[in-house]
Amino acid sequence: MAKTHIYKTTPNCKIHLDLHRPSNPTGHVIVWIHGGALIGGSREVNPARISHYLDNGYTVFSIDYRLAPETKLPDIIEDVRDALLWVLTNGETVADVDPTRMGVVGHSAGGYLSLMTGTFDTPPNAIVPFYGYGDLIGDWYAKPDEFYRTTQPLVTEEDAFAAVTGPPVTNSDERPGPTKFYLYCRQQGIWPQHIGGWDPSTDAESFHPYCPERNVTEHYPPTLMLHGDKDTDVPYELSVRMASALKDQGITHDLITIDGGGHGFDGRQDDPQVLAAWPRVIAFLKEHV
Repeated sequence: MAKTHIYKTTPNCKIHLDLHRPSNPTGHVIVWIHGGALIGGSREVNPARISHYLDNGYTVFSIDYRLAPETKLPDIIEDVRDALLWVLTNGETVADVDPTRMGVVGHSAGGYLSLMTGTFDTPPNAIVPFYGYGDLIGDWYAKPDEFYRTTQPLVTEEDAFAAVTGPPVTNSDERPGPTKFYLYCRQQGIWPQHIGGWDPSTDAESFHPYCPERNVTEHYPPTLMLHGDKDTDVPYELSVRMASALKDQGITHDLITIDGGGHGFDGRQDDPQVLAAWPRVIAFLKEHV
């Protein structure tokens, strides 16, 4: 049973994280960040998603953060930074762990956020993004996406915004489902404007501090990326490019490619490639966390 803590209070909402304890703790920490295009999702993680970490003794903190478009990118990143600082400050007291031994794991948008933690003043010891991305302003997000235009009914502006107008939220269950808004943004190629608040065609530089690929330094943590090469949501090429940026700075890294894998490939627990990837993930975390 997870124990919930408030890690941050803003004028409009309280932001939570859940503490998941392993049976045989090592005292080391995983901060787990959910996906959902920065628009949806919550800390309430499917147990299967974190079972590998718990089974290997990691104490897992799964975190919420304020969601777009009600909250824009700088404040979302600030929430993630504050969550890590809360764990560093309170982890020993609330969970009897050494929070300086921390890995960060994220999926999709959570993979993006996990990559952003490598740019923080106090980064984690290791990062494991599943189908994450280090760039926010490429054509994949900033131009209409043919996959979503041809495989899904076109969403009207009225229907899109009916789902997301209101006060800040940290859990997509607090408002109507975000799917229509996300589809609208991808179909129109306007996700960056509504998540960041800037138009990349005229103000790309405002996005640069929030693109991990552009901010890798020699102090960036070891990073293990996992990505399917048939991902129709987050192009596989983004992990290839992030790997190149890490290589340029001499950062310990690897990219596990799931041949034929799509978005969310890790949900296919009977896939031999997925089964083979998990021991590599755990070995990487044990080495660096």
